Amino acid sequence: MQNGTSPSPDARREALRGILRASPSRRQADLVRELKALGFAVTQSSVSRDLRELGVARIGDRYVLAEDASPGATPFGVLAGFVREVLTAGPNLTVVKTTVGTAQSVAVAIDRDRWPEVVGTISGDDTIFIASDDQQAQQRLVLRLRTTFNV
Repeated sequence: MQNGTSPSPDARREALRGILRASPSRRQADLVRELKALGFAVTQSSVSRDLRELGVARIGDRYVLAEDASPGATPFGVLAGFVREVLTAGPNLTVVKTTVGTAQSVAVAIDRDRWPEVVGTISGDDTIFIASDDQQAQQRLVLRLRTTFNV
């Protein structure tokens, strides 16, 4: 880049968005290589964070931007097939079971939508823990999750 400056994270994410729209990407290593070819200093970790920030879902064997998965689709519509089960654990904790590798995408969509019933989320590979303020908020959350994700 000019003057020794590196592009901003927003510019990198916009480039990543363009790569994902231009061709099916099957591996993060491919995305790293393509971004480096465009002049971005990236690692697999930074690409992984960018994918999470963009709300990218892995559908089948490729990465897809939620807004590109189908015309007029909401991020939740795209992600609905990933949610398998919604359980409660005590009066404040809700556990969402997802297909392997999709919990982060679902959690990011919930966080971005800023549901009032959600204090915070923690996601792993196939499980999301969602904290609520109280049991009433948890009950509203469970209903919303089951309705939104058809479980």
